[in-house]
Amino acid sequence: MYIKGLLQGIAGLVLASVVAGAWAAGAGVITHLSGTMSVQRPDGTVRILSQKSEVQPGDVLTTQRDSYTQINFSDGSAATMRPNTTMKLESYTFAKETPQQDSMFMRLLKGGLRTVTGLIGKRGNQDAYKIGTSTATIGIRGSSGDTVACAADCGNLEPGTYHTTYTGSYVMQNQGGSQIVAEGQFGFAQDPTKPPVILPGDPGLNLGQLPFTLGISSSSTVDGGSSQECIVR
Repeated sequence: MYIKGLLQGIAGLVLASVVAGAWAAGAGVITHLSGTMSVQRPDGTVRILSQKSEVQPGDVLTTQRDSYTQINFSDGSAATMRPNTTMKLESYTFAKETPQQDSMFMRLLKGGLRTVTGLIGKRGNQDAYKIGTSTATIGIRGSSGDTVACAADCGNLEPGTYHTTYTGSYVMQNQGGSQIVAEGQFGFAQDPTKPPVILPGDPGLNLGQLPFTLGISSSSTVDGGSSQECIVR
């Protein structure tokens, strides 16, 4: 009994070390930040993030008014959050040796998100990279584009999920059906039970230019460096 208990204790310590190591490795790092960004960690703590802060699976990230941030992930992908945006990194798995285990799922709760894909979704399972909203799930096919989740705070725009593709293609899917959004097209999902549709043109998203260039570079590898995170008490 003593040996069995000892082995169980050792196994528990090894598992805790593996989990701690995975947490420390991080999923991405903030490479650009203009304004204020906060994070709520899975343990409930809230912090103010800075450039070089790490992003972890389970984080709920929020930008404030007039704030933008770019996150570069370890697979070479990148995402830019627009002002008044909340996004939860539901899951992230990337290991160079095991492409079949790749997974990335970002849940856009509100606001706008510009994305450029990396290796996840290009190797192994092409459906490994997804963005979720209240009315649709968006699959990414080696591409770049903008996704906007509108509630009652989008001016003259109807509530729902909007997406435009710059390169490659995206797939908007919900209970009603699926719709490929090709380069230069604008997709819209008004309701989770109604199939997404292609709009005749820009409905007035006014996406414009970001205050920094979103792209894939060698700096997208996770390397937190020193950051100035502040705990909100």
